[in-house]
Amino acid sequence: MSSSAAISTDDLRLRMEAFAHDSMLGREAGTLGGVRATEYLAAELRRLGLEPAGENGTYFQTIPLVVRSADTTRVLRAGDVTLAFRRDWIPVPSLGFFPFGVTGSLDGAEVIFGGRLGAALIEPGLAAGKLVIFLPPAPNGQPIFQFWLGDGNEILAQYSAARGVAIASLDISPPPLADIFTDTQEDMATGSVHGSSGPLGMVVTSAAAEQLLGVSPGTARPGHTGRTVQGGPAYSELPVAHPARNVVAILPGSDPARRNTYVAIGAHSDHIGTVARPIEHDSLRAFNRVIRPGGAEGAERPANAQEQARIRQTLDSLRLRRPPRADSVFNGADDDGSGSVALLEMAEYFVTHSSRPARSLLFIWHTAEEKGLFGAQYFTEHPTIPRDSIVAQLNIDMIGRGGRWDTDGGGPSYMQLIGARRLSSELGALVETVNTDGGFGFRFDYQYDADGHPQNFYCRSDHYMYARFSIPVVFFSTGSHVDYHMLTDEPQYIDYDKLLTVTRFIAAVATQVAGTPNHPVVDGSRPDPFGVCRQ
Repeated sequence: MSSSAAISTDDLRLRMEAFAHDSMLGREAGTLGGVRATEYLAAELRRLGLEPAGENGTYFQTIPLVVRSADTTRVLRAGDVTLAFRRDWIPVPSLGFFPFGVTGSLDGAEVIFGGRLGAALIEPGLAAGKLVIFLPPAPNGQPIFQFWLGDGNEILAQYSAARGVAIASLDISPPPLADIFTDTQEDMATGSVHGSSGPLGMVVTSAAAEQLLGVSPGTARPGHTGRTVQGGPAYSELPVAHPARNVVAILPGSDPARRNTYVAIGAHSDHIGTVARPIEHDSLRAFNRVIRPGGAEGAERPANAQEQARIRQTLDSLRLRRPPRADSVFNGADDDGSGSVALLEMAEYFVTHSSRPARSLLFIWHTAEEKGLFGAQYFTEHPTIPRDSIVAQLNIDMIGRGGRWDTDGGGPSYMQLIGARRLSSELGALVETVNTDGGFGFRFDYQYDADGHPQNFYCRSDHYMYARFSIPVVFFSTGSHVDYHMLTDEPQYIDYDKLLTVTRFIAAVATQVAGTPNHPVVDGSRPDPFGVCRQ
């Protein structure tokens, strides 16, 4: 495709219409659409002349994405008692979220009662090699099935030496949760990244817990030992149908003394694919405008009579402009087509600019972000350049919206920043300085960077995979909106003028970081690279 050296709205629009086109089939990692998207990116990088930085002299780094299935024929035995799959217990895979593994065996493991999550628990050392049963948390005296809330995952992660962990919450879990835990999942291949090992996870009924312990868990004291078990969870893995690939390229720096250090600039190329049954585009958007203004971040519910009237009014106005249209492709124009095309525009700008930054720039499009940050996780654990040579990572995800119809307080100058000062106050100050001195005029919204924010954005995008290794990060976004993870996230709704300004701003930040004599100093708290992320 033909494009100009300057970062321009025409180029951004042209790239977006190609990258978020229906022919890309929603760019889901491990599918034909994901392959098409990464081929497009590699072709553009080849045309621009950037150095390949993937595997074997290519722009690609293939991640070992697999389809994992739980063996539904398995049973769990305790003495002469047989506990049935789904009736009495279900496995809980890691899902990229829980501190559970998918290998190992419970055969011969002794059962021990751990206590109630959120209350007094046994010392983790007592659980080594055993199947630990916990009661679910009861924050207001009433047990809840969401054992992971609050510090739940962090608490469970302390029992990594156990053979298995079982939470007695199946009785109170809604049926859809059991479906999620037992359905076929896509994940990283066992042993390919840190975190694929760990105790086997389960949820069990109260009756099953009593059979395993030999006493009612409601009356047991923490540390009570029960029976010895056989069987339990087991999984099988098959490779995904098509390669899931990161796309990686380098623009070498101009200073020989700093050329071997890098500013990584990243976006995720993948989205969430297609649906089997098409939905009428405008009807969906009219409904969501009223009922789910945050897109998939909000819960779906029936509309009342007044809301139905508003939906009909919106839909009638759209019908004056265009006929009904069936839609089945999640185009992901903003998520993260906006970051992906912005990254291409920056690559072209830097490669054609008369003077290059002193440090090298690492351009990386991560795959499988939507499935659990797998592309970024794999790259940071199997980097194609020395990981400690990366002085900062700038993450770009959803930067094409943020208008007043999209978010409270939105507008042309609205932008969200996350993580900018968590590891390096110097990097956070640099971003503010570039905004002021460069006359960009952005109003930064830091509310989503607050410790303990319920939406947990700091842990939910690719930058965290770098931050866990104490690499300073900044996450740039213009926020969520009505089309988030909806079939309606299409190029026609992108604000290209704003996308232009945001892209130029991030390019200016990258220029500044790449040109400083010293890399940003890490003066924040360094996380455990393999611990549970907590915002």
